Amino acid sequence: MLGRSVPDVTLKTRVRDESVGGPNPFRWEDVQTGDLFKGKRVVVFSLPGAFTPTCSTEQCPAFERFYDDFKALGVDDVYCVSVNDAFVMYQWGKHLGVRNVKLLPDGSGDFTRRMGMLVKKDHLGFGDRSWRYAMVVDDGKVVAWFEEPGINDIGEDDDPYGETRPEPVLEWLKEHAAG
Repeated sequence: MLGRSVPDVTLKTRVRDESVGGPNPFRWEDVQTGDLFKGKRVVVFSLPGAFTPTCSTEQCPAFERFYDDFKALGVDDVYCVSVNDAFVMYQWGKHLGVRNVKLLPDGSGDFTRRMGMLVKKDHLGFGDRSWRYAMVVDDGKVVAWFEEPGINDIGEDDDPYGETRPEPVLEWLKEHAAG
């Protein structure tokens, strides 16, 4: 993955818009991933699903806790990608109290598939989901890659979470200051 450009796909998002009115003042907005990464240094982490145990109790909250540390090391944004729709990602963010990490809904799995990280989680009834990974992206190019071992489509793992914790990403950033 190192040196590759991140895929430029359309994510279907929902944004608050008071002009919509009513009890659900949101509208659809297409977001191009290429625009999210252009001209910035970002940290991206991906996980199997909103409201799942490790993702909700460990991974996403940890990246939220370390957000200021990422910013201090020159990171412009921290994104969480999950193969979930915009409604689920919004409610999950509210549930977790996420204020800084931006949750990106990859509902159709297009970004995840193009990253080569789409796996089958049929053994859990999840369908296609993301394998756990993290990366540092400079102006659309992957400059650091972190991936959990044992990627597979048949559930032959214990949902590993170690390589993609925020600490290894922070250590890499300390050693590779933005240029």
